[in-house]
Amino acid sequence: MFESPIPLLILLMPLIGFLINGVVLPLVHGGFAKTSAKEAGTVATFAIFASFILAVVGVWGLGGHLEHGESPALMNTAYNWLEIGNLKIPFELRIDRLSSVLVLVITGVGSLIHLYSIGYMAHEECVGRYFSYLNLFCFAMLLLVMGNNLPLLFFGWEGVGLCSYLLIGFWYADTEKANAGKKAFIVNRIGDLGFLIGMFLLYRTFGTLTISEIREAILNGHTVVPAALATGICLALFVGATGKSAQIPLFVWLPDAMSGPTPVSALIHAATMVTAGVYMIARLNPLFDLSPVAMSVIAHIGAFTALMAGTIAIAQKDIKKVLAYSTVSQLGFMFLACGVGAYQTAIFHLMTHAFFKALLFLGSGSVIHACSGEQDMTKMGGLKKHLPHTYRTMLMGSLAISGIPIFSGFFSKDEILYSSIALPNGHAPLFIIGMITAALTAIYTGRMLAITFFGKERLDHEKMHHLHESPSTMLIPLYVLAFLATFGGLLGIPHLLGRALGHLPHVLSHWLDPVIQTRELPEVGVQLGLHEGLVMFGSVILAIGCFTLGFRAFREKFNIAEFIPSLAGLQKIFENKYYVDEIYNALVVVPLRKLADFSANIIDKLVIDNLVVSIGRATRDLGKRIRVIQTGDLQTYALGMGVGLVVILWMAYKILP
Repeated sequence: MFESPIPLLILLMPLIGFLINGVVLPLVHGGFAKTSAKEAGTVATFAIFASFILAVVGVWGLGGHLEHGESPALMNTAYNWLEIGNLKIPFELRIDRLSSVLVLVITGVGSLIHLYSIGYMAHEECVGRYFSYLNLFCFAMLLLVMGNNLPLLFFGWEGVGLCSYLLIGFWYADTEKANAGKKAFIVNRIGDLGFLIGMFLLYRTFGTLTISEIREAILNGHTVVPAALATGICLALFVGATGKSAQIPLFVWLPDAMSGPTPVSALIHAATMVTAGVYMIARLNPLFDLSPVAMSVIAHIGAFTALMAGTIAIAQKDIKKVLAYSTVSQLGFMFLACGVGAYQTAIFHLMTHAFFKALLFLGSGSVIHACSGEQDMTKMGGLKKHLPHTYRTMLMGSLAISGIPIFSGFFSKDEILYSSIALPNGHAPLFIIGMITAALTAIYTGRMLAITFFGKERLDHEKMHHLHESPSTMLIPLYVLAFLATFGGLLGIPHLLGRALGHLPHVLSHWLDPVIQTRELPEVGVQLGLHEGLVMFGSVILAIGCFTLGFRAFREKFNIAEFIPSLAGLQKIFENKYYVDEIYNALVVVPLRKLADFSANIIDKLVIDNLVVSIGRATRDLGKRIRVIQTGDLQTYALGMGVGLVVILWMAYKILP
């Protein structure tokens, strides 16, 4: 552990980009509207790419300590941020083996998304505002993962919430898009209340909010935490995670986040905001290990969220909505891994998901860009020959998320499935739900690819006339992400394959060992006659079969009810997302609006307004009565003063001894 300016420089680069695009260029050009996408995009992309280069340099330095078995970290304490009594909170940044993975993902994938945005937003207005928000988003997420204390983490936590509101509602003139931004902001505030409660309980228990000190106190046994208190703290923190990472019951904001520009969807869903909850739990893993109850809740919420979102995704027509619910489902996989204690596997899937989900979102953006804004897949079809580069890259992303070997999703997804049955906190129902969800993932991904790129052409004549492949600024990020989505999983070769191929290491596992201890995955043949090889084989067969099924079955038919009419009711439930928004509207939104109307029309107008008005009227009436003594006659005033003086002297004579 040693002091270094690198963490602070990594953090400052996107902040500088934000200030240049948000303040300097508007002053130079006379407003956001006069800044071109090329100019603003170049500044923003250079800023975040500079952070990526610095991150690579910093991570290279961390790698040099691997052989010593240490827990190396780059530290930077800029200044003492807050000091209230015994509470001391420095502005302290830390890059260790865990946060380095997130920093590389945020800056690396973020740089590609910034570059892609130059082409995607070329014809939009106020792009300077867009790119300034994009840089600010990355700044907040970097602060979240590098902050060495919970207040700094929470500051970044709130920062990404603010930026999501600004970017989702970027086209705020459209009421629907503005409402989507507000929905994301409000739902996340509900979860953040739980996070704050957890933070208060942590300070009361440990007397510190520094993450490294909390971890050390637990690992070394310096602080004994009762099981009930540990459960309360962990569940409170998990409430915050359900908001930020879109899990039941606070997942409803994430699909609506599609209202923003598509690169925003890629940034939120792949590289930044939604991974915050998973990172927080992995960072505080010794704390969560203290509560088997909380771990069970996390695992089951993750599993059911994954399954629920998977069934919804299979019935959506909007290409971005399919990917949105896919993100909710994949995040459920990550929480399932955290809940059974496979924190390293959760981070592994977080990384591979960043590659293939960013690729799929940017690929969908390329499709939408080519189709003049059309997002309904059922109105597309036959795009393969018109968009060959987009098709090839999206195919690689689709194979990765479906878990097809050798693509990255195969490695991380299989680790989660095996962990859900092999580790002590896992059990058969979680494994079965995971397998069903994996099958659904392959089906709806094959369906999306088939409806969009195959079958007959369904675009109207005007959109077909303008159909075109995306520019190079959009295609280069697609191919880079396609490469990462294809080979990124080789950082985590399964133990069984590693042994068979000459003891190839699980690189990511060894990298994370100093921060998150490896959980050995035993064979579970004694329990269910399963072991890693059988799980892997079954998963591969399931992935290939279901992807092929989805790909072939939905070229001309778009939903399951067209194959099995008796499932029309179920199809409608899936299409309408289990009516969760309608239920929330009836149980929460409408009652709150009625309460607000009652407060405004009855309490405010009849009680508060009348009280204030009555006080004003009483004061005015008193003034009318008193002002008669204001005659303007000096002799009268002198007489009044004399009488007053006599009264004061008489009272003093009576009161004083």
